[in-house]
Amino acid sequence: MSVNVNTAFVQQYSTNIMMLLQQQGSRLRNAVQNYSFVGKAASMAEQFGSVSPVRNQSRHSDTPLISTPQDKRWIYPNDYDWADLIDQQDRLRMLIDPAGPYTQAGVMAMGRAIDDEIISGFFNANNTGENGTVSTSALYSYNSNSQSVGATVGASSATGLNIAKLRAAKRKLLEAYVDIDNDPLFCVISAKQHDDLLNEAQAVSLDYNNRPVLVEGKITTFMGFNFIHSERIPGGANFNSGLALNSGLSSADSDGSYVTGSRWMVPVFAKSGMALGLWNDIQASVDKRADKRNSWQVYVTATMGAARLEEKRCVLINCK
Repeated sequence: MSVNVNTAFVQQYSTNIMMLLQQQGSRLRNAVQNYSFVGKAASMAEQFGSVSPVRNQSRHSDTPLISTPQDKRWIYPNDYDWADLIDQQDRLRMLIDPAGPYTQAGVMAMGRAIDDEIISGFFNANNTGENGTVSTSALYSYNSNSQSVGATVGASSATGLNIAKLRAAKRKLLEAYVDIDNDPLFCVISAKQHDDLLNEAQAVSLDYNNRPVLVEGKITTFMGFNFIHSERIPGGANFNSGLALNSGLSSADSDGSYVTGSRWMVPVFAKSGMALGLWNDIQASVDKRADKRNSWQVYVTATMGAARLEEKRCVLINCK
């Protein structure tokens, strides 16, 4: 054998593309109402409250005038941008055009930003009033909010997600007259809450669930809730702590802290109760930058915001 045979060795390169594990885009967008807006702020709906009639006590009495509650719910946009550069010389040295996977990565990241906006809109204070100057209470008050299910429900101490907590959340929605026959209900859970439910006999039994949970290894629907997996809820591995969920959420308590992953806040809502406003839907472009030696710039942008439409259509479940 020739001693120079190694000069004939070749290197083979792959043209395959693999995106590393990540949440690929938004998981919550289709679970909420979507609106398109322009302007510096938008009123999502003119809201009218319930009224009650007055029983007539006598003949020829005065006509009763009963004021009808009326309000507006406002949403404000936030701008998001992402960009990366591809050097012209690098592009010539590659078997694949990197603009494609770069664009895909940027669009998926923007989808995750949509979920962060929806989560922020669910937990944070919202704006109401004629001009959006009145602020509602935040929904994250731990164990002390009328729309909150306590961490100890179904147990003697703080515990994970269980059937009792789902029942308590469902009861709150029913008491508020949410139309559960026509208004889809969603529950956003992390892997921890999914594992909690797999320990619940009722959740995995075919006597209570029409899907073979233990065969499929996942819970998608139960008790009328559609479950969405997200690690971006408070307590999840990818929770965005930059969402400015005010100081009450950042402080630890006796049941743990959402920062350390020992406490979770699980959003439950009717589709009619949450809204995503899009001023500029996700847009991507690939352009040459003359100021960067004709490098190619991949640019992704979006302008959006989210808010609750009504507190009674939303429930927060506290979990250990």
